[in-house]
Amino acid sequence: MTSASTDPSVTAQITSAARLTVYQMFREQAYRQPDALAIEMGSRQLSYGQLLDRVDRVAAVLRDKGVGRGDRIAMISQNRIEYIEVILAAGRIGAIVTCQNWRLALPELQHCIDLVSPSLIAASDRFDALLGGLELGGAPALSLDSEYEDLIAAAPPDTVETNVDPEDGLILIYTSGTTGLPKGALISHRAEIIRTMNLRLDLGFDPDDAYMAWAPMFHVGGTEHSLSSLMMGGSVVVADGLDTDAIIDALEAHKIGWLLLVPATIEPLLAALKERKPTVKGVKVVGCMADLVPPAIIEEISTALDAAFFNSFGATETGLPPLSGHLLAPGADLSNLGKQPSSLCSFRLLDPDGNEVAQGETGEAAMKGPTLFSGYWGADETNRNDFRDGWFRMGDLFTQDEQGGYHFVGRAKYLIKSGGENIYPAEIERVLLADSRVGDAIVVRTPDDQWGEVPVAVIARNSDDLTASDVEDMCRTALAGYKRPKGVYFRDLDAFPRSSSGKIIREDVEKWVMEQS
Repeated sequence: MTSASTDPSVTAQITSAARLTVYQMFREQAYRQPDALAIEMGSRQLSYGQLLDRVDRVAAVLRDKGVGRGDRIAMISQNRIEYIEVILAAGRIGAIVTCQNWRLALPELQHCIDLVSPSLIAASDRFDALLGGLELGGAPALSLDSEYEDLIAAAPPDTVETNVDPEDGLILIYTSGTTGLPKGALISHRAEIIRTMNLRLDLGFDPDDAYMAWAPMFHVGGTEHSLSSLMMGGSVVVADGLDTDAIIDALEAHKIGWLLLVPATIEPLLAALKERKPTVKGVKVVGCMADLVPPAIIEEISTALDAAFFNSFGATETGLPPLSGHLLAPGADLSNLGKQPSSLCSFRLLDPDGNEVAQGETGEAAMKGPTLFSGYWGADETNRNDFRDGWFRMGDLFTQDEQGGYHFVGRAKYLIKSGGENIYPAEIERVLLADSRVGDAIVVRTPDDQWGEVPVAVIARNSDDLTASDVEDMCRTALAGYKRPKGVYFRDLDAFPRSSSGKIIREDVEKWVMEQS
């Protein structure tokens, strides 16, 4: 660090004063407004002062169990207040909470545990059977049900000031590519703090806006934005998964900044809104990934909540950046969903040699900025490849239109090569989703004797009147001949295999199509 002082001890003091952690940001809010509501779940509510006291006691429990700076805590739990308490306590002592996806198959989950060599397993009793099938490497367990409350009641609040650096990891979230086992993305205090700034800058949050944490806390949608709210001074409302009644209760009781809804969750909430007819206190932003949602659904949910729809593109590794700078106001023109750059990042579209592509050409998304994660845990070769020349390569392909909007084309690893032509599924899916008769759609590849492979469409219909011939007609007017689906399959909406974030799992649909042949 370059300092104004030549005295090393003074430089160290200056450096220390410039550092801030997620725990310290939360603690500052607790000092300022100890009686304000921090977090609630059902009828249980904790003020900032109460939550800080519990977090400091949890930190003492963690130290007593031998957890220190840099150690990993494997968390296996449904959404609950204790999940956030453990993360904040880990932030106080410099430990890392690895958020385990309990929906994984047992071998995948075992891989995730082995990857991080945890010093402690924190788990809900709900997952006792799952834990019984895992090799935990001798790590002690902390039950969030049978012993947690007794331990923190007996523990004095932690007073040890650990020298936690903003670059220290706080949480580790597992991500999956198109192939291979899950990777662990390490996210630092620095990244979490700057990601909070993105919420303020690009979504226009007020400090006291509440967040509805229904998404699984083993994903950033459940964990990260809960931490952001507590750093800003807002309230977090926790739900155990997608509970439309709990969401509507929160809408009636709180002013919501961002109501995160992934594609598969919007229509169930719309149905519940129509049934309950609540008086909504206020929502600033709703949804995400507008290009994956039929325009009619965007319009309906935006109108129902009088909220802008979030035309976003980010990732676990990047936060809301790089392309989440565009909000679609109710009644906005949805014919062009070009994405706009986020604040606090640089963004480029690059060819395989690292050169920036021309406007209109397809390139891989590359980003740099302080919201970036700190790399994949224990994956030097992957990090070496993905962080090149000072840029993080995301593996997502985009084009830029003449108005400066960016359009998602597909994943670099999922490319349909038909007769020498490159076809990106998102190009076709955008056409299909624009038709109100289409509830959802995905395009996959299937082998072809003449062309090598060709695209086929799998569609959930809003109207039984939609036929394969109709699909061919809509694609004929919008797509080049080689891009048009060479087959159309219809499937019920709830039959689509989906990830925990609501995205259709393309590889599973591809296997299903092969089985139909």
